[in-house]
Amino acid sequence: MQTIHNYDFSGKKALIRVDFNVPLNDKFEITDDTRMQKALPTIRKVIEGGGSPLVMSHLGRPKNGPEDKFSMRHLVDHLSKLLDGATVKIAPDCIGDEVKKIADELKPGEVLLLENLRFHNEEKGGDEEFAKKLSELGDCWINDAFGTAHRAHASTAVIAKFFPNDKMFGYLIESEVKSLDKVVKEPKRPLTAIMGGAKVSSKITIIENLLSKVDNLILGGGMTYTFVKANGGEVGDSICENDYLETAKNIEKLAKEKGVNLIMATDVLAADAFDENANTKIMQANEIPEGWQGLDAGPNSIAKFKEVIENSATILWNGPVGVFEMDKFADGSKAVGEAIVKATEKGAFSLVGGGDSVACVNKFNMADGMSYISTAGGALLEYLEGRTLPGVAAVRGE
Repeated sequence: MQTIHNYDFSGKKALIRVDFNVPLNDKFEITDDTRMQKALPTIRKVIEGGGSPLVMSHLGRPKNGPEDKFSMRHLVDHLSKLLDGATVKIAPDCIGDEVKKIADELKPGEVLLLENLRFHNEEKGGDEEFAKKLSELGDCWINDAFGTAHRAHASTAVIAKFFPNDKMFGYLIESEVKSLDKVVKEPKRPLTAIMGGAKVSSKITIIENLLSKVDNLILGGGMTYTFVKANGGEVGDSICENDYLETAKNIEKLAKEKGVNLIMATDVLAADAFDENANTKIMQANEIPEGWQGLDAGPNSIAKFKEVIENSATILWNGPVGVFEMDKFADGSKAVGEAIVKATEKGAFSLVGGGDSVACVNKFNMADGMSYISTAGGALLEYLEGRTLPGVAAVRGE
């Protein structure tokens, strides 16, 4: 398989699929450029190798054809600035004769930002003819958009067939896949996964897949109360999915069969309202009266979580264990983060993924203490579920 490390970009036009789906305010200013920052090493590699990057992405959710608010032109100036003043041109479209002419005339070191791929419905439809037209713009294809790697779209997967010997991962997607494989394929043991969040329903497949891999599984957050109720406990007004009580029992049974140490909060910080100023009380997780709801793990549970995490060699964190957005209910998630940092300092490999977990890590300034922070959402979850990602398989030729 070709790699970005040894490919000769000299005089080449490199089509790079990135994830520039960044948030814009009402003045079309970028409010968070993290995704753009993450793609810079790959774009720079092409420039430094004497090539011309043709950068392509989607932005927002255009419905039917071009919409100015979703135009990539809003990103041109910022991309140029991030690339230390490099010339960044904006194409009038992402395919067509005019775009081809501009691409052909690009000088080494110049960047062409193609217009929003999703202005064409054929992109999401995985249309082969559309992928072919995209491919005609470049000499090689680099997939560096892990955030869309779970989609079999024209630019993320189908295009690969037109570059049988000139396709490769960019630095971001390469590091994402390597880091995830350290957790799901070749972990050092003991391996501990911390799965949080409100609902069991959104994490069932991941939990079931992880039970074949982990030594310890910490389940936290709102999903705790579905398990508590499944075992006959009283959960008061806590979030609870009554349709998934049997599922919770089956997960516990599966964990036992596979010898997985399943850990959940036994005591919780409960409140009489979902509010920062609510009255609070430490309660047993299975003895929460009506009018009260569990919003964070209690001190005994936090101590148990920390003990397990600090003695782990590989750690995956996906989802907070309390309502960390409110400081009053953030102790559990903060403690989990601190324990992961401590374990990482001792040599463990730690991966944090999922929007809420990343937001939590950033809130408490812990990012530097983690081994890897994943930028992906859906792709990360599907990889953890054990699914094949079309954007990864296309590069590997699978």
